[in-house]
Amino acid sequence: MAALDNIIVITKKTALEELIERFNTRAQAQFYIEHLGASFAEYDAAHGAYYRALDAVQDALPRGVRAQFIERSFLPTFLFGPNDLVVTLGPDGLVVNAAKYLTTQPILALNPDPRRVDGVLVPFPYDGARVLFANVLQNKFTRKRISMAQAALNDGQTLYAVNDLFIGVRTHTSARYELRFGGAREQQSSSGIIVSTGAGSTGWYRSILTGAAGVMEYFTDAPEVKAARAEYRFDWEADYLYFAVREPFISKTSSAQMSFGRIEKNQTLDLVSEMPQNGVIFSDGIEQDYLEFNAGMTAVITDDILRHFVTEGTWATIADAIADRYAGLATRVVNYFGAIAWTEDPQHLARWKPVAAALHDIP
Repeated sequence: MAALDNIIVITKKTALEELIERFNTRAQAQFYIEHLGASFAEYDAAHGAYYRALDAVQDALPRGVRAQFIERSFLPTFLFGPNDLVVTLGPDGLVVNAAKYLTTQPILALNPDPRRVDGVLVPFPYDGARVLFANVLQNKFTRKRISMAQAALNDGQTLYAVNDLFIGVRTHTSARYELRFGGAREQQSSSGIIVSTGAGSTGWYRSILTGAAGVMEYFTDAPEVKAARAEYRFDWEADYLYFAVREPFISKTSSAQMSFGRIEKNQTLDLVSEMPQNGVIFSDGIEQDYLEFNAGMTAVITDDILRHFVTEGTWATIADAIADRYAGLATRVVNYFGAIAWTEDPQHLARWKPVAAALHDIP
């Protein structure tokens, strides 16, 4: 990657801090917890562990690189630079929250408390931060990309998801909509729809498959059912999504023939809301950050987010694609990632030479 401009460390409030916000003082928070018969010691211990990790990360920051700490609640208004390294110190949810506001910036996900945090998305313990920072500065690391899901409404609003999208009603009443997929359409009434990315396949998506498999295992011991329970995971970089309809209801006006499916690249799942009010779309479990999805609105669900941030094409068409994208916006373009690629593998240089020549010849 290019030289770092900043290291942005994203933190989260501990459960103890949230309790103090609610009850104003530590003493009142402790009284409330112990009055219910629970132990306050665990809240205190987890809080201490998190701040020890935070101190260690701060001490490990490399000299000469600007660093900034921001709390998770400031993410929606924070402006990240293109050459920032983003460090998250928290559970999987913090990684997901941060990724929604990034484009190509890498995330270094640190586990602040391996004893309490399992973390599928936080593979690095905090006490290895010093070595990890040194490796990043020397460009000695590999990057794993994550595909995202996108919900685009017919009023121009969009919402992105790292893990999953929920489309339904904000209350526990039934969601009504028309589902269009693969050339077919169906009126449905359900508890909502989940659309999962590869990164989200270990979360809500897995829970849905586990529950469905558990029901079927009551009636049959077919190996296909057991496989559905076990083979839930798909790759973070997968260029497809899965959708699942939750608790579909069959009636005179609703069906349930299209309750599960795979959304391939360049394919869409289209939904037309028939909910008079309280229809919503939210992502990654953050219900407060939602789009209204009421009667008459159409949502198009796809994983086709990459083209918002990159220019796509074959070797034969990429020069024209770059020229079309930046016409009137720029007089020159620099392919930083191409330079990195041919440094690692000189054979890439031969493929980029005719692309550069074609761009040079464009008036």
